[in-house]
Amino acid sequence: AAAGGGEHGGVVGIWCLATSGMAERTSHPWFFCGIGGSGMLPLALILKGAGAAVAGSDRSRDQGRTPEKFAWLESLGFELHPQDGSGITSADQVVVASAAVEDTVPEMVRAKDLGCPRLSRAELLARLFNAAPVSIAVGGTSGKSTVTGMIGWIMTKAGRDPTIMNGAVMKNFASPDAPFASARVGGGGLFVSEVDESDGSIALYRPTVAVLNNVSLDHKSIEELRELFGDFLARAEKIVVNADDSESYYIWMETADNPASRIAEERSFGLGGSPDLTIDEATLVEGPTSISAVVLDCSSASLTSAGERAALTLKTPGLHNLSNALAAISAAMAVGVPFNDAVSALASFEGLARRFDIVGTSPSGITVIDDFGHNPDKVAATLSTLKAHPGRVIAFFQPHGYGPLRQMGHELAEVFARILGPDDLTVLCDPVYFGGTVDRSEGSERIARLIEAAGGKAEHVPSRDDCADRIAALARPGDRVVIMGARDDTLTLFARDLLARLA
Repeated sequence: AAAGGGEHGGVVGIWCLATSGMAERTSHPWFFCGIGGSGMLPLALILKGAGAAVAGSDRSRDQGRTPEKFAWLESLGFELHPQDGSGITSADQVVVASAAVEDTVPEMVRAKDLGCPRLSRAELLARLFNAAPVSIAVGGTSGKSTVTGMIGWIMTKAGRDPTIMNGAVMKNFASPDAPFASARVGGGGLFVSEVDESDGSIALYRPTVAVLNNVSLDHKSIEELRELFGDFLARAEKIVVNADDSESYYIWMETADNPASRIAEERSFGLGGSPDLTIDEATLVEGPTSISAVVLDCSSASLTSAGERAALTLKTPGLHNLSNALAAISAAMAVGVPFNDAVSALASFEGLARRFDIVGTSPSGITVIDDFGHNPDKVAATLSTLKAHPGRVIAFFQPHGYGPLRQMGHELAEVFARILGPDDLTVLCDPVYFGGTVDRSEGSERIARLIEAAGGKAEHVPSRDDCADRIAALARPGDRVVIMGARDDTLTLFARDLLARLA
């Protein structure tokens, strides 16, 4: 969590804990199973900032991965243990675990034996979020972290002192003292958070403003997603919906007919059509590292005025990021931030780690990009941004699990084959696996076959180290090498090491 004062927030005065009925819990010790995870770490930091004693364990720490992250946590006073159950010592400890943690994990066994209270990551976040006087929840298949970071930055620049819960490091709040700034602790009564549909936990949140960015196949069927996101919108006082996305638009229209809906205000955004917030297409300029356009607030239009206009230049490229910006501006306006203030704040938005994160360019002109792309929509957005400019693309892809690969493998293969050209190449290593009982009988080799069958070029190289050898041998001046995958912090180190090797 960002520490200190000013724009970077602080670690005192956590109003949400006091108002949620959990203030008494700060006197209880907490234990986070999987404390280094992208959804767990910011919550642990928020509780620590409220004065709670927080300990934890993580399989990644035991396996020696990302040691700098765990060294930083220990420097902040977190007590870290091996994931062998030794950290669970008292029935007073409140144990927090993500949905991915199996009941057979030693901490879970020990906590059950002692009778420790247990919360899921989502349950804890929902309690904090729902207690906020004003709350903004960002939902959707793709872009949640970016939109959350953008809203958080707008609110910070507007002096609203928000608490921000994100699944990615926000560069604007990162510093040498806070290298893993995926949370900001504020005292302004405003809570901004991305919310997850993959485990159904989106049903726990009751937002003031609900943002629906897009809906596509990821962890659940379209039918399940329609129900989850429809209920998500219906529980909000105000909604912000992507009018460009057909599924989001469908859910919006269905929700409008829901008699149980408590929606009092609706806002739409999009790059085409006639939403409330859009762009002047004639002003659109796409660059390899930025994108700009004039934003139009059509909701302020009248018989005598075409509405407000403001120029926007983003440091994060791609049409999908321009759409993300419209979502963030719309959400900020829904809680009273003036249009021009919201647009101008995003000019200084630095982006998120692992979201089209340009690691660097070698002396020979080979650029390496680190990216979180892991589902069809995210991968398509990244590849489309790359293909908008000349140069061959070598796409390295590490699937984020065997289960997700079975769920969306065919769609992923179609994206790689459709967007990449005849000179481009996809290199796949085996899916990430940190242990557990998942079925590993079918992996990346199937996706490589599907890409080839669809007319693309792909290679399956089981070992990630061998993939690096292959990419280093193939890369030539002018290439863009993109490292894609989720649930594995070491991918960033892999990207940096590859750039150093190419240099």
